[in-house]
Amino acid sequence: MATSFQRDKVRLVFDAMDGDGDGALHETDFEALARRWAATRVAGDEDRLLEVMRGWWNTLAEHARNADAVSVDDVLTVVDLLTTMPDAVTATADAMFEAVDENGDGLISPAEYRRMIEAWSGESTDTGTTFDLLDSNGDGAISRAEFAAHWYEFWAGNDPKAPGSRIFGNVPS
Repeated sequence: MATSFQRDKVRLVFDAMDGDGDGALHETDFEALARRWAATRVAGDEDRLLEVMRGWWNTLAEHARNADAVSVDDVLTVVDLLTTMPDAVTATADAMFEAVDENGDGLISPAEYRRMIEAWSGESTDTGTTFDLLDSNGDGAISRAEFAAHWYEFWAGNDPKAPGSRIFGNVPS
């Protein structure tokens, strides 16, 4: 069962994805996020981002009580399963890494990370401090391995001090 911190992390992402603010996620919310994100990037990325977001939608809808509207509790049900599904978490991390790594160089730059966060939040955001936490080895970029570890920590972890707990920004308490 999810802790209050895990619920807060999920709520952060859920609220950013709930584009119409109706308290439920719909496939159209995922598509709108992909389009919002694609609008900040080079032409041609929309199809790739739509594919990633639809993959998320399909996973959540599969576990939801109502396949047309996913609630926070439905997302938390999936989160509770993640510690038993490390391969699924890794696959999602890989898909997200590929989506964030705009230029395909195998690294996420500060600018690429900021564009992802701003697309999700819908507002201009200073991501420098968070990026520095996520850049575990201090080389100025987030590697695939760093991203995967942080991704797992965000979705399956329960440590408010872990850098991965902030992969989508500061978690309100």
